[in-house]
Amino acid sequence: MMTTVTEEQDFTTLPEMPEGVFTAPLKKPAHVGDDWLEPKQTEYSSEEDGIWNDLFSRQMEVLPGRAASAFMHGLDKLDLGRGGVPDFGRLSEELDRLTGWSVVPVPMLIPDHVFFWHLANRRFPAGNFIRTRETFDYIQEPDVFHDVFGHVPMLTDPVYADYMQEYGKAGWKAMRYNRLKALGALYWYTVEFGLLLEQGEVRAYGAGILSGPTEVVFAVEAKSPNRIMLSVDRVMRTDYVISDLQPTYFVIESFEDLYRQTVERDFDRLYRNLPPAFTYANSAAIDVDNVVHRGTQEYLLRGGRGSGARPV
Repeated sequence: MMTTVTEEQDFTTLPEMPEGVFTAPLKKPAHVGDDWLEPKQTEYSSEEDGIWNDLFSRQMEVLPGRAASAFMHGLDKLDLGRGGVPDFGRLSEELDRLTGWSVVPVPMLIPDHVFFWHLANRRFPAGNFIRTRETFDYIQEPDVFHDVFGHVPMLTDPVYADYMQEYGKAGWKAMRYNRLKALGALYWYTVEFGLLLEQGEVRAYGAGILSGPTEVVFAVEAKSPNRIMLSVDRVMRTDYVISDLQPTYFVIESFEDLYRQTVERDFDRLYRNLPPAFTYANSAAIDVDNVVHRGTQEYLLRGGRGSGARPV
């Protein structure tokens, strides 16, 4: 995915979004520049620090035995439970010593090409706000808890940290082929909702799973969802759910396996053959899949979150 792009592109320069590329329109706040970076991190109140602490405590009740060991080790290395929203400067110093990454504040979701650029330069953009008590259980736009608690501990793993940088570099090629949706599916099913086989057991490493208590248990233990071994070509043809639990999760053997599957794939050839729309439904298990668990899809068939269905 990345090797050919690396030889062609200067990643120090913010890329232009090619005309006609399908992407979500986002209005840039007046106080940020083209890099979308906030001038400084928010100074959080004691109430907001308390929200972080309560969210942290809730996750730590469900993560042991369900989260990947690399994530749990990352939590310890960065001491994210030291109290209150972590200071990005201190966090970046600790990350830089471990894998050369930093954490930078952004006001909201940022455009794809800006996001790719930051990742390509080992900067992780994190939301510069935290949810309220009213949105404690669910917030659609990622906040500082999702971004820092969910994503940043994994950046302490050297192989995963390299994968994230290479994903950012891959964005240039996806833009040229107008296949950002397909590359987004890869991010969704790995970085956000990825599972890992660890000593024969399924564990979670995706931030969308690890930052929410219901999804942790559902992704790892529930009978409803499919769990399928990762195939990059398959994933990039698969639709996904934004506002509910996933009908399907993809499983990797190791972070080395994830890196190898992407770096060694000829993405020019893949993009030339990918249709603009997805091929597979998010609940599908197809004949070429290496299925770890074929789900009942009961949660989906009963109507999902909007129906009050139990996540079983």
